[in-house]
Amino acid sequence: MTGQRYISPYTDFGFKYIFGSELKKEYLISFLNALFEGRHNIKDVTYQNSEHLDEVVYSHRAIFDVYCTTDKGDHIIVEMQNVDQDYFADRMVYYSTFPIREQARRGDWDYKLNPVYTIGILNFIFDKNSDDVHHEAKLMNVATKEVFYDKLSFITIELPKFNKKEDELVTLYDKWLFVLRNLSRLMERPAALQERVFASLFRHAEIDKMQPNERRQYEKSLFDYNDINNSNVKHFREGKEEGLRVGKEEGLREGKEEGLKEGERKKALDIARKLKAAGVDDAVILATTGLNEDELNSL
Repeated sequence: MTGQRYISPYTDFGFKYIFGSELKKEYLISFLNALFEGRHNIKDVTYQNSEHLDEVVYSHRAIFDVYCTTDKGDHIIVEMQNVDQDYFADRMVYYSTFPIREQARRGDWDYKLNPVYTIGILNFIFDKNSDDVHHEAKLMNVATKEVFYDKLSFITIELPKFNKKEDELVTLYDKWLFVLRNLSRLMERPAALQERVFASLFRHAEIDKMQPNERRQYEKSLFDYNDINNSNVKHFREGKEEGLRVGKEEGLREGKEEGLKEGERKKALDIARKLKAAGVDDAVILATTGLNEDELNSL
């Protein structure tokens, strides 16, 4: 970690260190209010148990990075995801079922639910057909294209698409995404991040100010993150090399086949030229060589 001053939010420990602490929940509140851009005014959050045991599906555990309820009763799950998965959307839907089921009441209950938000902060590109960083999905009426149920939301934030520089940061949301994308690469707090919450965050995120046990946990988490990252790079490189090898072999084979075809054509033209000079009927030449009339007439 030579030269690194601030922790990386991409690590499991780093993300929870910033957003998962009851003592530092001001960071989570600020981030969520920035994300919702005035649609909500969250004044407080209460952290919930981030580990859930699903007794129905083979006792699998769902472990969330951050799970909280707001002062208005909204349920919010926030996850940092570093690796693309085959069924990532399914995973987000699966996560949302836990805060939904937790709202069930014994006895008479009218099924009224509080809103549930599942937020994925992604260190990979999920939607390759869009340049948008921020995506939000809800249940929709397919015929009318209108929202059918507005209390269930799935939000994805694709950090690799966020490329704004410091002088381009306008909104608080811009600033938060800049911090999430760049914190571990910075050596000081940028001048554009003048808000009190960032002054506090940058002090809190200094590696040298961690307790010894926190630093050990962070170093372990950073090792795991780098291990996964290096593995992904290796697989990408191997896949690229395999693709080049297969492409080369395919190109050689196609080139060979194309060469053979061209050689056969030249031979047929040569035979046709000789037959034509000998006065052989065109129909016989065409049948013998397999040429077409245009090719024969060009001789």
